Amino acid sequence: MAAEKTILVAGTYDTKEDELSYLAEVIRGQGGRVVGMDVSVLGDPEVPVDVSKHEVASAAGSSIQVAIDSGDENRAMQIMGGGAAALALAMYRRGEIDGVIVLGGTMGTDLALDLCSALPVGVPKYVVSTVAFSPLLPPERIPADVQMILWAGGLYGLNDICRAALSQAAGAVLGAARAVEPPGRARPMVGMTSFGKTVLKYMVALKPALEARGFDVAVFHATGMGGRAFESLAGDGTFAAVMDFAPQEVSNHLFGGLSAGDGRMTHAGRASVPQMVAPGCYDLVDFVGWQEVPEQLRGRAAHAHNRLLTSALLDVEERRTVARTICEKLSMALAPVTVFLPLEGCNEWDRAGAELHDGEGLAAFCEEIRRALPGTAVLRELPCHINDDAFVDAVLEQFDTWLAQGVIAR
Repeated sequence: MAAEKTILVAGTYDTKEDELSYLAEVIRGQGGRVVGMDVSVLGDPEVPVDVSKHEVASAAGSSIQVAIDSGDENRAMQIMGGGAAALALAMYRRGEIDGVIVLGGTMGTDLALDLCSALPVGVPKYVVSTVAFSPLLPPERIPADVQMILWAGGLYGLNDICRAALSQAAGAVLGAARAVEPPGRARPMVGMTSFGKTVLKYMVALKPALEARGFDVAVFHATGMGGRAFESLAGDGTFAAVMDFAPQEVSNHLFGGLSAGDGRMTHAGRASVPQMVAPGCYDLVDFVGWQEVPEQLRGRAAHAHNRLLTSALLDVEERRTVARTICEKLSMALAPVTVFLPLEGCNEWDRAGAELHDGEGLAAFCEEIRRALPGTAVLRELPCHINDDAFVDAVLEQFDTWLAQGVIAR
């Protein structure tokens, strides 16, 4: 029943008990249930909560006294963040909570990112923060499907302005818990990375072809957060196979673009998920189009995709670095890996005659892939462009071979 959804409400009850209690009141007023979690260190709430600060610290393998004795509020809150994350995940797995809402300033938001990151994609997770959407929050720490709302006027105490934000967030997380359809396992799933059809097009043909073979297909927009979601699900074993055909976030991480974190291109391999890999858009670094061009990317050929995003072209040596990095990441894989290398280009803007074509750079990248690819991976060089039908045909041929061999489970 919708009324039985339970929301974990977490925060520092020693300093924000009124605000946290208000959140709980709104959730209960809408027919939901609440589990309160105290992540305070120094003080105690006036009314006992469901999960005490001592339980939180213990879940991190520590204690409140250790946190206090550290004399460092940053270290203390990291202890609490680790414990809160561990407890939240355990509670979710036991079916005790259906969503989470965390409230805080910079300290509470730092903890909230740890807690929410521990929960799988599809679990409603909301953060009410005085620094929501702030550049203080590094993209690689933001959970893939978290929702945030600015805690306007709420640094200290309740008022009409902050009640508006708190009540919205309380209603949103409860509504999400009631409405969400968690990812199911009715059909095996293929995870795929790409960009929009103006630059990469293979998913247009691959998605229906894979669906006809009995698989669901999830295509992730590889602009930082999409890659984080892809990696999170790959590491959880959600995918029967991955088609990581847009690993540009590796280039971004190396050269100051929109990073998905250092772990990009590692989780599927470590989880023994078979991987098909191609270097879609490997030659580009994406940066925020409305900001000043980063110093290291100035003076390069670039493509302004829209007012939000611009892509700058890598030089020859940078492309070699990307190739070596990709190969190093694939060397850790515990399941079969096939790398498709389209010899005529890896995005629509780098075709011969197009605005970002660089034949020397492409040749250098391909040469480095050949040299550095681990012996555990299979290289398939294709005399075509990544957006040609021949690329799709080669991918489906490999997919069908892996199906017949049992590498990919139906």
